[in-house]
Amino acid sequence: MAQVGAPRGRACSRSPRSRTLRSVATLTSAVLSVSVLAGCSSGDDADDAPVAAQDHAPTVRDQVTDGGTLNWAVDAMPTTLNAFQADADGATARIAGAALPSLYTLDARGRPQRNADYLESAQIIETEPKQVVLYKLNQQAVWSDGREIGAPDFVAQWRALSGRDTAYWTARNSGYERIDKIERGKNDLEVRVTFGKPYADWQSLFTPLYPKEVMGSPNSFNEGARTTLKSTAGPFQLGPVDQKAGTVTLVRNPRWWGRPAKLDKIVLKAVPRTERVAALAAGGLDLAEIDRAAAERIALAVRDARSGRSGGQPLSHGPGAAITPSAALKSWALAHGSDAERAEEVQAAREKNQREIERYATEQGALSAFVVRKSLEPAYTQLSLNGESGPLGDERVRRAVARAIDRQELAELVLKPLGLPAKPPGSHLALAGQAAYADNSDALGGQDTEEARALLADAGWVPGGANKKPAGAKAGGEAGAGAQKDTEKAPAKTDGENKPEGQKQGEEKRPEAKKPEADVASDDGLYIVGDDKPGGTAPAPADGKAAEPAFGAAGPENGTDILAPAPGAALQNVALLRQAAALGATRDSGSGFGSDARTTTEARAQQADDRADKGVAGAYAPRGTAAPAAPGAATQPLGKDGKALSLRFVLPSGPGSETLRAVGDKIVQMLDAVGIRTTVTKVSDDSFFKDHIASGEYDLALYSWPASAFPATDARPIFAKPEPASDGSLLVEQNYARVGTDRIDQLFDQAVATLNEEEARELVRQADARIWAAAGSIPLYQRPQLVAARKNVVNAGAWGFAAPLYQDIGFKKAETAKGAERNTKN
Repeated sequence: MAQVGAPRGRACSRSPRSRTLRSVATLTSAVLSVSVLAGCSSGDDADDAPVAAQDHAPTVRDQVTDGGTLNWAVDAMPTTLNAFQADADGATARIAGAALPSLYTLDARGRPQRNADYLESAQIIETEPKQVVLYKLNQQAVWSDGREIGAPDFVAQWRALSGRDTAYWTARNSGYERIDKIERGKNDLEVRVTFGKPYADWQSLFTPLYPKEVMGSPNSFNEGARTTLKSTAGPFQLGPVDQKAGTVTLVRNPRWWGRPAKLDKIVLKAVPRTERVAALAAGGLDLAEIDRAAAERIALAVRDARSGRSGGQPLSHGPGAAITPSAALKSWALAHGSDAERAEEVQAAREKNQREIERYATEQGALSAFVVRKSLEPAYTQLSLNGESGPLGDERVRRAVARAIDRQELAELVLKPLGLPAKPPGSHLALAGQAAYADNSDALGGQDTEEARALLADAGWVPGGANKKPAGAKAGGEAGAGAQKDTEKAPAKTDGENKPEGQKQGEEKRPEAKKPEADVASDDGLYIVGDDKPGGTAPAPADGKAAEPAFGAAGPENGTDILAPAPGAALQNVALLRQAAALGATRDSGSGFGSDARTTTEARAQQADDRADKGVAGAYAPRGTAAPAAPGAATQPLGKDGKALSLRFVLPSGPGSETLRAVGDKIVQMLDAVGIRTTVTKVSDDSFFKDHIASGEYDLALYSWPASAFPATDARPIFAKPEPASDGSLLVEQNYARVGTDRIDQLFDQAVATLNEEEARELVRQADARIWAAAGSIPLYQRPQLVAARKNVVNAGAWGFAAPLYQDIGFKKAETAKGAERNTKN
């Protein structure tokens, strides 16, 4: 992966394995049991099915029409057709999947399966002295130019991707650098691959497999395969590429030896996600991934069609649906009024609105021909905590952030409205259904507000800490005029200021425990409601010393029984006081530190300007009723050594990022509840990753990682421990959280070199448990996969983990189409 120059760290390849591209800290305070850090065993977790099933209208081939053209949306035209270059994207992968050999593909559970169209068998035949894998190729497998697929193609791809020849501009070479040699077996259909180092993920290699004409020279690799593929070997082959129209056409491969493709053509159309509803309604697309808003529109269209509301009848949604009769009458009156200029303006607005209503109704009518197929994408969204520096450099603070977050609530926020199962992922390295999956989240722990507060306190972040100067700060006149002004603003003394003789530097002077008269409990165990301020702070004495707490060791609630002859008035007063405090807290949320941030019940009541809330003097609380609590100190802003605890939360601002922003808002509220303040920065989608995530200019961020069937290979650069570079920056590979440990790296290295599959999976699970414990990445939810499909499109939709079978995609035969599409689930 290319280096990202940044003052706070950069991404760089430390070794050949680190160049694997994926679509987009020492533990000091927590004592974790050996059994937790060992990861879960291979028990039932690994055998669980995926959280959500596929939804792709599976149909036997006999019921699929022969012929037809499928218009399929992609985000953009591919910048390269070479999947091993850095700028390869989703369109590149789709073309490669349809037109090039994949020796192994993923099934519905995200597990690699041998592709019989290309391989008769593939197995490890030797482990000593070196690992040897023998591939036996399908004897019918040929390139579109008629040449047999064989050892020369394997050799060319190995040499191009091994990293030994820097003339090849490769983006990833994981595994290929471990190969010692490749040679022909007993015949042309056998390929022997000998590894210099054991490689557990050998099934990840040679997928996709390019012909030797592409891989044979740096020029053909770097430039030749960017715009064309002269030879292919899939059910489809590359047809016309029209950059102006934004289309790539795939046509049937006449030399394909497997089950023939049902479709004549697949046309990949570059349509931005914001324009897909219009493209679907206009008939320009048959299949497209969509967002939640588009899915809701299709659901409404199908509902209206079923209820007979189509055909010109007014819709209860869309433009104009919220206009009331009175508003419509007023608009008509203005449009026909005596003020000609105003009437012309209103008439133009009415005509524009009517056009929007008609356009929307027309689109809704067309959208009723589609259905939303939904599942969970093989990817998860995570909260990344940048541990390079600042407060999150302390593992206790990262753990506190994690413990403050309710992952279940966030998963439900995103997935429940879509009718998808909302189960937070329990692993960074695999998803439910995959062989390596185990829920290791217990290594960090679930949502626990009190534990989060305790961790923050242990790290020194406490209420009022922003007003305390670090130990060792100079006192008196040496502090300067600025310090004197600060002292005038905040009555409480801070470390190092005006210390009495004999008091240690850095030791905070505490006022003597002295009760205000009004708060002194009587001999009868009573205190009077209304004459004091429950939960408040006594007025500051004239001498400027710190105000004394109304509650605490010297407070009236300590060991005091409470009774009163007027319980009704007292309870009403308490309720009103709490209500006023709550209203004040809402207004003051996010306020700064210092004496101006008033949190007493008296201040709240005054802000509400409701003197009645003070209750009636002489009213008593009944015996056994707890005194009204002050707003919890733990929810107040935290600080340490004169600095407030505030984290930079970076979110994308683009039109497709509404879900991330909604999740971000929830996280802000959850952190606020434990006293962690956040500064939210919304940046453009183009800037989000390059200028913030990769360069380390953030504390908190939300982004996603895809799951892999080969986590020991693909996930290692994401969680590898950053290493210092000679210029003082960090080499982070793809570990943008910049949190890692030597032990995690060791477990990855052991897993990738262990040929016993179950042992390798167990090592991956152990690595995952330690990734949880390091608290640099918090998986929140598996991403929803929403696909709009024309109702008669079959064997296509939300595949989940599985790779599409391009040759089986097509249109349902007309004579069997009735009732075929019942899987609306909207």
